[in-house]
Order: sequence, then structure tokens, then C-alpha cells
Amino acid sequence: MRLFATTRFFSWSSGIRCRAIATSTWSDALDQLGVAGTIHGLTVRSGTDRIAGTAVTVKETVGAPGSYPTDAFGVGNFLDAISPGEILIVEMGGASVSTFGGLAAQAAVARGVGGVVIDGGCRDIADVQATGLWLASRHITPVSGKGRVKVDGISVPIRVCSIAVHPGDYIIADDTGVVCVKPELLVEALPIAEELTARDVLFANGLREGGTFGEVAARLRHL
Repeated sequence: MRLFATTRFFSWSSGIRCRAIATSTWSDALDQLGVAGTIHGLTVRSGTDRIAGTAVTVKETVGAPGSYPTDAFGVGNFLDAISPGEILIVEMGGASVSTFGGLAAQAAVARGVGGVVIDGGCRDIADVQATGLWLASRHITPVSGKGRVKVDGISVPIRVCSIAVHPGDYIIADDTGVVCVKPELLVEALPIAEELTARDVLFANGLREGGTFGEVAARLRHL
């Protein structure tokens, strides 16, 4: 019964509610629940604002040049697996090799991809930025994944910068960072995150009204 209720909440919850909350606040909410979900070590390379959507996961192995046939790279395969609004998230073990470039970005935007998160490299960054696609990666590099990268699986469990990510997990990302929230936790985490956001607004209002940081913090019991 709990699984059904959680799944229904996750499916029907508004992406607008989740997107309205900063990743810093989501991280605080997960801290309150004692859950690790903040993905460290990535830098935003393209796109603006905040994104939120369910994860489509890709697991890749990276080797020396010529380790794998070119068709093992399979960029088209994982792009075809994404529905509009979903977030592509790729495990590469932090390798400084590109799995995503300008042409892939163009195709992703045409497909309505919500964003891309790569624990590895991307390239053609000016071309990626020109598409407006939101993308974060560990590296920017001209080194191609052709012959170096093999797609091991699509929509499989992965690890990104030490955080476990499963297909369907909720990804929220902005200029500050990337956070992964499990579907079964969203029903608990979202109200906490919204309450923390409301308290931040009250804190900001108190500062605008002339209160000092210490005074407002003590009054609201909120930092």
C-alpha cells in the first residue's frame, strides 16, 4: 500500500514544485532525513535556471584508444531511450573522455531532454551552449569516446560521484549542484524542502526589514 501511494505521489507531483526549490535546500532536506543524495564534483557547462525530472541512467566503461568498436559507443541508443523532460545521467567513473558533444546536444534538445549529467567528459562546449541544453560534467575535453567508450547498459543502476542513482530517481540541478532524490523519499523530502524554502523567505524578509543576521536567526531558529 505504501509503495502504491508513493508511486502515485511521485507520478502526479508537479515538477514545478520540485523545480522551485534550490539544490541547497534539497540537500538540507535530505540531511534531515539522514540520506546522502548530493552529487559532488560536477560543474555546470551549459544552460540556465534549474532543472528537475526523472533519471534515465547510462553505464559506460572507458578504456584506451581502440579498446572497443565504434558502434559500442551507442550515443544514439541512449538518446532514443529518453522521453521529453527526463534527465540523462551517465556513469563514466570520472574519466576525462567525452561521451557527449554538440551534435548529441542538438539531438537531445530536439527530443525534449530535460538535462544531462555526466560523471566524465563532454566536448564541443560552444556548440552545446548554443543549443541551450542544461549540462553538467566532471570534465571538458576534446578527446572522443569513439573507440574508448562502451555502453554497458541503459536504465540500469549506476554510481555518479559515489552516489547511487537508479532509473526513475528524481534529479534536481542548478548552478549550485546536482541532487538525487529517491522516489520513495520524495513524499517525505518535498514537504520538508518546501518548509525550509518558506523559512528562508522569512529570513530574507527579516534582513530586508533591518534585522541583523544573528537577530533574525535567533528569532526564526533557522540558519
